[in-house]
Amino acid sequence: MGSAQKVAVFGAYGHTGRFVVAQLRERGFVPVASGRDAVKLKALAAATAGLETRTASVDDPASLDLALAGTAAVINCAGPFATTAAPVIEAALRAGIPYVDVAAEIEANLDTFTHFAERARAAGTVVVPAMAFYGGLGDLLATAAMGDRTTADEAHIAYGLNGWHPTEGTRVAGAVSRERRNGRRIRFSEGRLEYRDDAPPTLDWDFPEPLGTRAVIGEFTMADVVTVPSHLSVPEVRTYMTVEAAGDLSRPDTPAPTAVDGRGRSAQTFLVDVVVRSGGTERRATARGRDIYAVTAPLAVEAVERILSGRTRAVGVVSAGAAFDAADFLRALSAHLSVDLPG
Repeated sequence: MGSAQKVAVFGAYGHTGRFVVAQLRERGFVPVASGRDAVKLKALAAATAGLETRTASVDDPASLDLALAGTAAVINCAGPFATTAAPVIEAALRAGIPYVDVAAEIEANLDTFTHFAERARAAGTVVVPAMAFYGGLGDLLATAAMGDRTTADEAHIAYGLNGWHPTEGTRVAGAVSRERRNGRRIRFSEGRLEYRDDAPPTLDWDFPEPLGTRAVIGEFTMADVVTVPSHLSVPEVRTYMTVEAAGDLSRPDTPAPTAVDGRGRSAQTFLVDVVVRSGGTERRATARGRDIYAVTAPLAVEAVERILSGRTRAVGVVSAGAAFDAADFLRALSAHLSVDLPG
């Protein structure tokens, strides 16, 4: 458990940040809430007894240093990560503490691997980008499905969401990503990212029950195309999204998620189905749960707990599957996820 260690949460008053603060407290950590908006921090503190807050901005390195002072780790929940990731990683490196973020932005995650791999490794610091529903969970499932293997021909990650009510942060981050790639879509094929102008295909995916066969948008590319190939030799990594959820995301009038229980979770459900193929062999791993934003919190906090307790497999910039024992990590989240793994 957290043993009362302080963990900074940058962007703590955001939708996902609030779940992370609550999860840290539940796990015995002491969250230190940070972000640029002093008014929102004050409101969060008023609703959370005993919560320490520290105002900081990514364009003010000194304020970030003060925000991280005396903390054991930092979780960055503030998007768009194209703007926040690098400054907060820099502050974490100065403080000598591990960094975890929940970025779903493909380009921001690529930037983290590209610009900080050598520096983080030299400093002996663990930096884990995309430690979230998108990027982290799919990578853990793919890694668990691979077992002892490190190579495969294909990895397919299908997201079976019954709907998707995006947060404001999701919409902003998506707009930043689209602008960075000039409106083109991405897929990972033949070991590299391809930027394409054509429409993605629509096809059927045979999900496990209770979903069954559902129409999905093929090549609905998420952060898994960064995390999985970062440590596994898989030349074809494809991600898919149920048509209903993709439609919700594309509509500008789809409302933000609404809490329906005492933990603040929405009614959204998900089933993530991962199929890894090599030759004639197929291995499958699945995860079921509720609320893609809420489940990000235990993923990120479990990562921090394992880093601080020395249960990591690598230092530097590493994805979830490279940093942790994937199967053990997933099983540790049994209160939040139901998983089916090979073997």
